[in-house]
Amino acid sequence: MSLINWLDFQVLGDERGSLVALEHGQNVPFDIRRVYYIYRTESSVSRGFHAHRKLRQVAMCVAGSCRMVLDDGKTREEVVMNCPTRGLLIEGLMWREMHDFSDDCVLLVLASELYDESDYIRDYDEFLREAKR
Repeated sequence: MSLINWLDFQVLGDERGSLVALEHGQNVPFDIRRVYYIYRTESSVSRGFHAHRKLRQVAMCVAGSCRMVLDDGKTREEVVMNCPTRGLLIEGLMWREMHDFSDDCVLLVLASELYDESDYIRDYDEFLREAKR
């Protein structure tokens, strides 16, 4: 079973341009409690290096590209994110890393919960112990 779970979003629009709507109950499988985006990240900088115990997220590059690594403690997979109409569903207890940001990358993230530091696992060995339970 692949760790890469894409959500494909319908493109709406006309001659004026394109639009993608992100809606709970329609194309996002959880209540959206928080939205944030990462931008102006140097290509030599990597981010993430953590997991969440319960948080669910959908990540999408609305501009540019980056490489996402997902790890469930048994399998490690990576994917290049470069399409503004595809979101990567990231479930709880999934280690994530982001690498190789393009200069124009804007990584948008929808989260199922508000920020909660106690939900983070920032040590990989601790993550592996929790993932084995």
